[in-house]
Amino acid sequence: MPLTNRLKEHRARLGVNQQQLGSLAGVSRQTISQIERGDYSPSVTLALKLAKICGVRVEDIFTYQEDETHE
Repeated sequence: MPLTNRLKEHRARLGVNQQQLGSLAGVSRQTISQIERGDYSPSVTLALKLAKICGVRVEDIFTYQEDETHE
């Protein structure tokens, strides 16, 4: 998947669990789990919310790597 993330690291730094982060962001614990595993790419709005909650830039959490076949 071309979108990778460091959400778990930032969540741990905040000292919150997936349920708490989901509540802060207005999503379920399952959504946070899926994002952390790389099984779900969040909307731009959710990515911005997560970055704001973590006190970092979106780019500090999410990294997009262009697929080599699409160059």
